[in-house]
Amino acid sequence: MRIDGAHKLLDRTFFIGLILKGLDGVVELVGGIALLLITPAQISALVRALTRHELSEDPHDLIANWLIDYTSSLGVSATVFGAVYLLAHGIVKVVLVVAVLRGKLWAYPWLIGFLVAFIGYQGFVLIAQFSVGLLLLTLFDIFIVVLTVREYRLHRRRRAARIASASEGRQQSM
Repeated sequence: MRIDGAHKLLDRTFFIGLILKGLDGVVELVGGIALLLITPAQISALVRALTRHELSEDPHDLIANWLIDYTSSLGVSATVFGAVYLLAHGIVKVVLVVAVLRGKLWAYPWLIGFLVAFIGYQGFVLIAQFSVGLLLLTLFDIFIVVLTVREYRLHRRRRAARIASASEGRQQSM
C-alpha cells in the first residue's frame, strides 16, 4: 500500500511539474511576443517608471540601477534575439508538455532531450555567472527530467504489456 502511495505522489508531482513547465512556456511566448511589439526605448521607459519610486528612496539601489543601465543599452538586435529565443523555447515547451499530457509516447524522449540540453546550457551559465534563481530552475529541470524518464519507462512497460496481451489473445483465438 505504501508503494502505491509513493507512486501516486510521484505521478501527481510529475503532473504538477508538467503544468508548471507548460505555464512557463506560455509566459515565454507572451514575453517573446511582447519583445517583438515593444521597442527598446519603450522597455527602457517602462523600467525607469517602475524603478522611479525605489530610486527616490535609495538612489544607490543596485538592482534598480542595473536594470536602468541594462535597458538603456538595449538594441533592436538584442530584443529580436530575445524574442526569437523566447518564442522558440516557449513553442517547443508548450507543444511537448501538451503531447506528454496527452500520453504521446514520442514526446517523452524529446522533452527529456530538450530539458537536458537546457540544463547543460544553464550549467554553463551558472559557472560563468552564478545566480540562485537559475540554480533553482536548473534543479527543477533536473527533477522534471528524472520524473519524465520514470513516466516514460512506465508507459513503455504498459504498452508492451498491452501488446503482449493482445498477441496472446489472437493466438488463443486461432
